[in-house]
Amino acid sequence: MLYAGLRLVAHDIGELAGTLMALTGLFAVLRWGRGIRGSGPLWLLLAVVGVQLMSWGAGYLSHPEWVTDNPRLDRLAKWFLFIGLAWWLRGSTRATLLAWSLGLFGLVLAVFLPEGSLEQWQLGLRGARAEFAIRNAQHDAMLFGTGLLGLVCFAGRCWRGNGTLMWARRLLWALALTVCVMGIVVTQTRAVWLAVLVVIPLMAGLVWWHGRATSRNSKWALVIVALVMLAGAMALHEPVTKRLAGEEHILIQAMEGDWKSIPYSSIGNRLVTWRASIDWIAERPLVGWGEKGRSLVIDYTDWLPERTRNHYGHLHNTVLEVLVSYGLLGLAVVLTLIAWIGLGTWRAWRAGTMPRDMALFGAAFFLFYVIVNQFEAYSNFWTGAYVQNLIAGGLVTHIWRWQWESGQRVFNTCKRKADS
Repeated sequence: MLYAGLRLVAHDIGELAGTLMALTGLFAVLRWGRGIRGSGPLWLLLAVVGVQLMSWGAGYLSHPEWVTDNPRLDRLAKWFLFIGLAWWLRGSTRATLLAWSLGLFGLVLAVFLPEGSLEQWQLGLRGARAEFAIRNAQHDAMLFGTGLLGLVCFAGRCWRGNGTLMWARRLLWALALTVCVMGIVVTQTRAVWLAVLVVIPLMAGLVWWHGRATSRNSKWALVIVALVMLAGAMALHEPVTKRLAGEEHILIQAMEGDWKSIPYSSIGNRLVTWRASIDWIAERPLVGWGEKGRSLVIDYTDWLPERTRNHYGHLHNTVLEVLVSYGLLGLAVVLTLIAWIGLGTWRAWRAGTMPRDMALFGAAFFLFYVIVNQFEAYSNFWTGAYVQNLIAGGLVTHIWRWQWESGQRVFNTCKRKADS
């Protein structure tokens, strides 16, 4: 709970709590996790360590000057902190929702408590791009977007019931929703705007398709989200329009193959670095160039503009960065992990072990996160690792609970003994 609630607002304490959570949880799974220690995440953690060792070893033999003296196994291994979290949540829906709520509460504190936060809100509401003390505007927007999806998916829990306590919960929900929506607007991150506009309608369709009761609980949440987003867009019409249309001509240049004259800009630099990364990936497709691969593309591609090499250190795309650094083997491990969690979530929900709104949130976050990671490598920064571990931990703890109760594996429908 310290990791969930303090990682954004008290960085050092939250990081230490996360390290203790991961180490003690991994030890506990290996020592006492009978029936789950042979599940996908443990084997994939071993695989990701092996892939990083192979990539480092290949780089040390072919270009030792471009690799570190020792392999940095935490680059992908930090994506598996959810193993410890899933263990300590012990399959509890209540504990999972508490951890996720603390994460949202920590986000709200992180964008209001630090010095200068109110000034950033004022700048954002006047049309400038706000940037809070977490990392930068893009990471702030991703966190706001994640919070928004969670608030919509769990709106039924907040609005259900009567009494003073329920009205207090509804008020807190409405305030948090307003903060997240306005945060998405003032941080002016187009990838997050795109992801939200894609995911919210799909969520509404899924909710309606799966039953009237669920759609009734979430209908008002979706209406309120639409109204707040509309109000924010109207209030900041000019900067939003300018942000969306400002670099349209660059995309036209790229489609016409005019790479040399693409200007130095947010989209322009992304396009030219992505184009450069293709050549590096093609040269070492299997194991990549090691943990420094993403910066090697920037530093040693001669035709890149000098300003790009001076101001950019990575590719702003998680898939390309994994391919450049760890090749197809690294990407295969990541995709297998995604498939395991996705299929496990589906099967745990179908079995009744995972609540419907939690499974919906897992699906919504996955699609949202896939979209935004095409324009910023969130997973390779601590903010992205925190969010994906927090959510994956809550999903995996329910998947393990389903495995324990049913005696089944995610990729195998055959029954097995509980003590195997």
